[in-house]
Amino acid sequence: MDAACDAFREEGYQVSIDRIATRAQVARQTLYNHFPSKDALFAEVIRNAIESILVTLEGDGDVRTTLLAFGDAYRSKLLSLEGVAIVRAMIAEAPRFPKLAKQFFAQGPAMTRKHLAVYLSYAMEQGWLRPDNPEFAAEMLSAMLIDFDRLRGLINLQTDLLKPAKTAQVVDCFLRAFAPQKELQ
Repeated sequence: MDAACDAFREEGYQVSIDRIATRAQVARQTLYNHFPSKDALFAEVIRNAIESILVTLEGDGDVRTTLLAFGDAYRSKLLSLEGVAIVRAMIAEAPRFPKLAKQFFAQGPAMTRKHLAVYLSYAMEQGWLRPDNPEFAAEMLSAMLIDFDRLRGLINLQTDLLKPAKTAQVVDCFLRAFAPQKELQ
């Protein structure tokens, strides 16, 4: 799987099964014994990538601390060389594999935003954030955390996307936008 992931990440779907087998130091038939087709192997690589990218939220109080931890993990996974390469490969192959692209989106970005929205809804209910649409807030925060940087990585092939201070800048901006409203006296 590591050899296939590396090969698809570096060369895209056009990489040959022979090349993958050589990288894995196995016979071509060995790959076909485990995967009936190159499509099935690619689907398994994407499934593994989805699992490695999916970020969960855990926090027991301080919203800023929780969102900083989430932001750091989210950015480090999605803006890593592997994260950008997998997204690049998925975008390139989406027209050929629409079902896989839908699965990738549902189990990756959509699931992560859903978990984030659940956490933000809880924070809003607790009064830590002002009441608003938690799905919109999750979409906004996740976009602020990675979209522009990932686009730079996808287009420019820039590799130094992780700037340590950026997560705190984004989270602090988000917290100002969703700060609880002070009661007028």
